[in-house]
Amino acid sequence: MDEIEDFTEKLGEAELGETQMQIPHELPVLPLRDIVIYPFMIVPLFVSRDRSIKAVDEALSQNRMILLVSQKDVDKEEPTQEDLYKVGTVAVIMRMLKLPDGRIRILIQGLSRARVESVAIGNEYIKAVIEPITEPVTPVNSLEVEALVRNVRSLMERAASLGKNISPEVLAIIANLDDAGRLADLSASNLELKVGDAQTVLDMFDPILRLRRVNDLLSKEIDVLTVQQEINTQARADIDRSQREYFLRQQLKAIQGELGEGNELFEEIEQYRDKILKAKMPQPAEEESLRQLKKLERMHPDTAETATLRNWLDIMTELPWSTASKDNLVLKKAERILDEDHYGLERVKERIVEALAVRKLKEKPKGSILCLVGPPGVGKTSLGRSIARALNRKFIRLSLGGLHDEAEIRGHRRTYVGAMPGRIIQAVQQAATNNPLIMLDEIDKVGADFRGDPSSALLEVLDPEQNSSFRDNYLGVTFDLSNVMFMTTANVLDTIQPALRDRMEIIFLSGYTEEEKLEIARRHLLPKQIEENGLDKMDVKFERAAIKQIVGQYTQEAGLRQLEREIGKVCRKVARRKAELEAEFEPVKVTPQNVKDFLRAPKIFPDEVLKKDEIGIVTGLAWTAVGGDILFIEALKTKGKGKLLLTGQLGEVMQESAQAAFSYAKARASELGIDEDDFEKYDIHIHLPEGAIPKDGPSAGITMATAMVSVLSQRAVRKDVAMTGEITLRGNVLPIGGVKEKMLAARRAHIKTVILPAPNRRDLEDLPPEVKEDLIFVFVENVREVFRIALREKISVPEKSKNRSAKMAA
Repeated sequence: MDEIEDFTEKLGEAELGETQMQIPHELPVLPLRDIVIYPFMIVPLFVSRDRSIKAVDEALSQNRMILLVSQKDVDKEEPTQEDLYKVGTVAVIMRMLKLPDGRIRILIQGLSRARVESVAIGNEYIKAVIEPITEPVTPVNSLEVEALVRNVRSLMERAASLGKNISPEVLAIIANLDDAGRLADLSASNLELKVGDAQTVLDMFDPILRLRRVNDLLSKEIDVLTVQQEINTQARADIDRSQREYFLRQQLKAIQGELGEGNELFEEIEQYRDKILKAKMPQPAEEESLRQLKKLERMHPDTAETATLRNWLDIMTELPWSTASKDNLVLKKAERILDEDHYGLERVKERIVEALAVRKLKEKPKGSILCLVGPPGVGKTSLGRSIARALNRKFIRLSLGGLHDEAEIRGHRRTYVGAMPGRIIQAVQQAATNNPLIMLDEIDKVGADFRGDPSSALLEVLDPEQNSSFRDNYLGVTFDLSNVMFMTTANVLDTIQPALRDRMEIIFLSGYTEEEKLEIARRHLLPKQIEENGLDKMDVKFERAAIKQIVGQYTQEAGLRQLEREIGKVCRKVARRKAELEAEFEPVKVTPQNVKDFLRAPKIFPDEVLKKDEIGIVTGLAWTAVGGDILFIEALKTKGKGKLLLTGQLGEVMQESAQAAFSYAKARASELGIDEDDFEKYDIHIHLPEGAIPKDGPSAGITMATAMVSVLSQRAVRKDVAMTGEITLRGNVLPIGGVKEKMLAARRAHIKTVILPAPNRRDLEDLPPEVKEDLIFVFVENVREVFRIALREKISVPEKSKNRSAKMAA
């Protein structure tokens, strides 16, 4: 295939003389790429393909004539007949030069158009049978031809004036050329047309149609050149304006230097400009920053607005627009760090490692927002710090407790005095990276008043689909928070706005068992308190039984804060003894016998099972914000008219559960061995001790029903049985929540058997192994099964219900 030099010369028109050369009907073919040759053109060509070189040799050995045909596909190395256009140009080879690299350079002149009848592709070169085209005679004195000729001449001059590379010699030839066909070919050859457009001109044999086609192409080219010139003019104007601003600034700088003023402001402006360019902000943020910088440049340095603008620019340039810390993607290392910092909490650790695995496989995943829900002191906040260390991210904690103003999240507008960004943007600025781990602590304690609802503002922050374009009111531009890993903590879910809760993945952290507290105290709390109180490891030693006694008799919590305080109290007393005795100090060993010497009398009286089976007293299980607890429900019948009296500061839901149990007992009195007249002769009084503490919820339904049936049927309740479950009017037992906390409370109280609703069987998976070993679980579907298990004297019940009781010893 031919290689055509980029600076191809188009030398214009060449006369062939008076004698018309005789064109044979079969000629060797030279396929062309990226160019169309017209008759009367003189063009140099580089020929490199073997077949093409042999075709040139064949032409030189015969009559020096060769057929030039353009290829449809410029990348085809061995073109076939289908790859060549149907019309080409017969040309004569005027000169040939062999080059050192094996190529040849030829100078050709087009003679005439020719139609390709057939193509024969041989081993040596390509041959074609052609039909030379005789050009029709142009009508003399035709107004259309005259108009087209003049128009084409004018357009060619216009194209040259707009910057088209047309030599003056070609323009001179065009000005004196009257032949329509030759004018069309010469004009088309100087327009640098695409091969397809140039071939359409070659395919037209009628000179008038060809000139009209060239006129259309010239008009289109003029339009393109006009737009191009406008773009160049605008670009040149922008460059001139920038140069003018530069010279004016230099002059202003010189004038201010002579006057001895303005140097500091100028240097400050330049520093801000450098910071803006180095911050690699998104284009809208950078444009806004530069616009505000120009505004600052025109201000008087002593105005109040100047100080406001400086603060805004400081924050904009300090934000980590493009600075990010590199994540630790080694899963084993992350697991080791999490295990070092926290004992247990397997579900949370597993979820974090899963998120890290996804991050390892996908560069920028859209993860969910984790919300850790649990009692105080179980390690929610410290877990966030540990996760940040495992991921190698900066950790920022924001406490949302008591937050009322929406502007604390979204920021204040700069028009206000003392305006500042929201706490989210401040946290990112403080972290100095755009991918920190931000812990939103106590999200359940966010308030709302006339200043707005911060929970609603958090909806955008905590939505992975929206926070990529978070707009802070103070900044006035969007900031991408999608790289930030958000985590939240809460004690309860009830106070969190539903839409906000829907955006978070809830992970519940239950209270610790006694064994877990002992292990955590040994691994973490003891070394920490020994170090904080200035002691050495050998100065004090805690026996395991002593720690167990502190846990059981001096703390009553789901978390570890009170336990840490009690251990700290012991360490402080040891530290005082060491400071007083100095050289005479001997290491202290804390044992169950001397715990009282350090902590005085026990503070907690642990809940224990009843001493004996009693009528009308049932052990229930309750969930609280600080963990589980056991609850004694007392029932008493007194002379009256069948009323139900409830005391102990019960909520509406609990009162309705008691009423449902009372109605069930009345409806099934005969089955339960109760005299129906008792409901007319006696009032039933149900009381829950610790009346100062509000109580609510449906889970005490079966407990109150058992207490009622016990007192009405005068049957004692087993002292070692505790129960929890909601009751319906039909006597069905419905599932409840907080199973783990309630089971821990039952184990602390040394209860042996626990009655649970059958659907709660699946919750046993979350229980520690030691709890499963110490408790016997009985799952029930109807309250009659509860009566049969909990009441001492056996009650006659239908045979069908006897088979429903399911007892499982884990």
